[in-house]
Formats: sequence, structure tokens, C-alpha cells
Amino acid sequence: MPNASPWWTPHVHADRRPALLARGRLTAALRGWFAARDFLEVETAALQVSPGNEAHLHAFATGLIGPDGAQMPRYLRTSPEFACKKLLAAGETRIFEFAKAFRNRERGALHHPEFTLVEWYRAGESYEVLMADCAAILAEAARVTGIREFAFRGRTADPLKEPERLSVSDAFTRYAGIDLTATLTEDGEGDRDALAEAAQRAGIRLADDDTFGDIFSRVLVEKIEPKLGNGRATILDAYPAGQAALARRNPADPRFAERFELYVCGVELANAFGELTDPAEQRVRLEAEMAEKQRRYGERYPVDEDFLAALAIMPPASGIALGFDRLVMLATGASRIDQVIWTPIA
Repeated sequence: MPNASPWWTPHVHADRRPALLARGRLTAALRGWFAARDFLEVETAALQVSPGNEAHLHAFATGLIGPDGAQMPRYLRTSPEFACKKLLAAGETRIFEFAKAFRNRERGALHHPEFTLVEWYRAGESYEVLMADCAAILAEAARVTGIREFAFRGRTADPLKEPERLSVSDAFTRYAGIDLTATLTEDGEGDRDALAEAAQRAGIRLADDDTFGDIFSRVLVEKIEPKLGNGRATILDAYPAGQAALARRNPADPRFAERFELYVCGVELANAFGELTDPAEQRVRLEAEMAEKQRRYGERYPVDEDFLAALAIMPPASGIALGFDRLVMLATGASRIDQVIWTPIA
């Protein structure tokens, strides 16, 4: 539970201050790390036409009032992804951002309504290069804070060990006893009933209206995530295409997408893509996400037409979003995200 006294109480601040100072050192170190690799730091707008189009992400809505009094809906971004990809379309090749992001309906040990993402993009480079970036950044965090072992809720990981690379299909087999590949169609969408049957055999409780994606997520959260990133980081790779709305399909097997997530001590730390640059396919995927959001939550967000237009001229690229606050938590031994944010939201 959060401390009963406000964060600005002197004794509470004194307890939090070492982790906050470490946060500052890590910020400076990562800026230097990116600069040494010819990345350009950018600053994109937090106020956007669309906050993002993932069904289960919830935004903060506001309005822009023009000089004539006309009101236009706007949103605080859930990530800087759309804006960063527009910069790639504009001609930038290696960019990164320490981006404030905003997500509603999220609060807990690992979630805060306003948080910081480190996003970086590599034009013309494979998403597998981002895997090496992740390993280097974990090592950099350990160097800066002097910590030899990351820990969270009884789980530990050596930040200097090379991460394990594990496909989603292999993880389902290893930790849930489910043959995920057998539940996928040729286009990477899922057979809901086949996965439901397998999940129930694995002891997962389901609701009648659960979709394939709901069941997939439940298996991942209950059976797989707690086993990832123990002893060393895990790169969970090759998601089914239907569970990777912004990633391009694997050319060798289009049932799967070029998407990986980085886990440390059971904590999801980063989400990476070989970026989808086909605007027609991207529109279909975003609309499908918003249809699901409408079904589940009774609301939807607009699609950013400028983003789709920019995809038409965006070069092949890879991109990743890393939860910076979570990295600071792991590198300082903090137990809650509030402990590593300078001014938490009450």
C-alpha cells in the first residue's frame, strides 16, 4: 500500500530520495548511451488526435478550443509511437525519447497514470538489433546503480547475463502445456474454441464471452509471465500476428509477427516491433482493435489519418518502448513504482 503520509512529507521524501537520485543518474547514462550510438533525442507532443488504438489501453480525454471557439477532441498519448514513426517518415533514422505517457484505469505496484517510456527507433535495422540493445541497457543500469542482482517480489535476475530468447509458442508449451501453434489459422488469427479447450485443461477459468485474445492474455499472465526473467532476462519473441497489431509479419511464417517483450523478474519491461509499414493492413488492424474496444468498453478512439499517411513513406524500421520507471525500480530495489517517481499523482 502507498505510504499513509504524502510524498512531500520530509521523512517520506528522505526515504525515497536515494532511488530518485539513482533515477537521475540512469537518465543521464542512457542519454549518453544513445548519443554514443548516433541517436538523436526528440521531443514529441503529448496532446494527440488519437492516443493510440489498442483495445485495452484507456486514455485521458480533453478538448482543443480554436480561436473561433470550435471544440476538437484531443487525448493525452498512451505512448509517443505514432509521432515517432512520423519522424521516421520525415527522414530521421535513429531517434529516442524520454516520453511522458498517460494511461487511465491503471494504478498499482507496477502502474501509474502518468509514467515515463524510453522509446527508440532504428530505420533500416532488424528488430533483433533491439534485443542486443535491451541486454546492453540492463547492464548499463546495473553499472550506474552498482546493483549486482535485480529483484522483485522474491524473484531475482542477473542483469549482466545474456537474456534467454524464448518464442511465445515454446513458452505456452513449456509453462502451460498448450500447443499454441495448433490453435492458429494460416493468417495468425486464432481459433477461440481450440484455445479455450486447451486453457481449461491447463486450469484457466474462462468467461463465455472471452475472445481468443482474452484467453491468450489470461494464459500469459497466469501461467507464463511469473516464470519469465528469473535468473536472467527473458526475451519473449514471435507473437501470433493477431496479437501484434503494430508489428509486421514474419516473412518466413506469416502466422507470427516480429514482436518481442522483455521480462525481468516476472516484470514486463519492454515491447518491441519490426514495424508494420503497410497503411492498408495497419488500418484494418487498428479498426479491429477499436471494434473490440467498443464491444468491451463501449467506447473507441479515432484513427490518426496522418499516421496512416506517414506509413506509406516510412522506411523499414524497428522500434521499442521500455518502461523507464520499472527499470529504475528493478535497478534500485524499489517495491512500488510510486517510490521512483518524483511527484506521484495522489
